[in-house]
Amino acid sequence: MFDDKPPRTYSSGAGIRLLLIFVLLEGILGPRLSLLGWLGLPVPGGWIRIPLLFLLSLGLVRFFAKIELSQLGLYSWARWTTAERSYFVQVFLLANIVFSVLFIRRLEILWSHQALWGDALSIFAVELIWGFYQEFTYRGLLQTELVRRWGAMVGIWVSNLLYTFGPLHFYHFQSVRERPAHLLVFAATFAIGLFFAMVYRRSGNLWIVGIFHGIGDWYVGGLGRVVALVAR
Repeated sequence: MFDDKPPRTYSSGAGIRLLLIFVLLEGILGPRLSLLGWLGLPVPGGWIRIPLLFLLSLGLVRFFAKIELSQLGLYSWARWTTAERSYFVQVFLLANIVFSVLFIRRLEILWSHQALWGDALSIFAVELIWGFYQEFTYRGLLQTELVRRWGAMVGIWVSNLLYTFGPLHFYHFQSVRERPAHLLVFAATFAIGLFFAMVYRRSGNLWIVGIFHGIGDWYVGGLGRVVALVAR
């Protein structure tokens, strides 16, 4: 039901620069700034690292690739179609209901420890940015350019394979060696990535998938960190 969006209109040279930005962020610096660790330098905590990476990616797209962020799907609410607004509100509400049921125990622990609400809010902000950063790099940069070059089918599958098995989630291979059943993590990652890829492809709206991803990261990972604070 999403309205058809016009094709991306930036130049081939700008597209190459998008791919170079992706390689720099994910392949060289690393999604967790692993390059600093390899060089023997301290890696900043997520509170600094994640916003820094996100701001760097935005700046590189705007000033190195010279592409307007709106071309990648970051446009104002006033430009959202009725279908986009309706879909976003419905899924936002339903996702929070479902996640609240799934993680009710963690939410009860958080509710009973009001002193941790400030920490929980900070962790939520970081997780939201982290989810948004992942969508910006893998859907906004990589998928957009690969779809422009190779078409929707190939572009989506290649970008989602890199999202699942590339630098972002490569650390899961260590867990697979210890617990083969951990392979299911890759299956789940690929499935949710394909969902985000299709929503982004059909809607052209990066806000939708970025916020949804951030909410999921908060419930799945962020709440666990808050509970861990209680155990200390």
